[in-house]
Amino acid sequence: MSLDIQPGERVAIVGPSGGGKSTLFDLLLRFRDIESGVIALDAVNIQSMDPSVLRSQFALVPQQPVLFSSTVWENLRYGRPDATDEQVIAAAKAAYADEFIQQLPEGYSSTLGEQGVKLSGGQHQRLAIARAILRNPKILLLDEATSALDAQSEHLVKQALDRLMKDRTTLIIAHRLATITHVDRIAVMDKGRVVAVGTHEELLESSGLYRRLADLQFADR
Repeated sequence: MSLDIQPGERVAIVGPSGGGKSTLFDLLLRFRDIESGVIALDAVNIQSMDPSVLRSQFALVPQQPVLFSSTVWENLRYGRPDATDEQVIAAAKAAYADEFIQQLPEGYSSTLGEQGVKLSGGQHQRLAIARAILRNPKILLLDEATSALDAQSEHLVKQALDRLMKDRTTLIIAHRLATITHVDRIAVMDKGRVVAVGTHEELLESSGLYRRLADLQFADR
């Protein structure tokens, strides 16, 4: 496969399950290494970079973020351990998380329980977005970040994500095509290959696989 992404561009990665979307993120973060070819960041082969330096360029907002049974302060500082209280609160406000945090029994000093059991799915996601805002990465990776949310939570999370994506290179893994109408380009993956790239309208005309995915998802509308 070959894919060239420009600084500040928003690119969605779509395709059937098992097509290679999550593997692509693993390769970018060097959780796995490629056996041939090159992945380059600003023209530098990532395999020549120290993994910690490479990963400092990224922030990942996954479908199910990991939360710890510690305080809100500590969970948010996981994204940036040296952040001040003011920076943590500013990130939470930008992620639309400050309001529900303030309503917890001890505010930012409240413990979240194992895996954040005391919070809803939408609150989980907004804390993960606040972490990413605090991290201030060059490149943002979103892996189905809104797929498990109800309509109200999804609206708030989308607003937070829009703030986070502004002027930032973003790759978005998406199964629901309705969530990626705002991107610059869509790359369609199948069996480990990029089989088509374009806008939603272009792919409806040029890609049979994308058109089938769209037909299945938009049929009810």
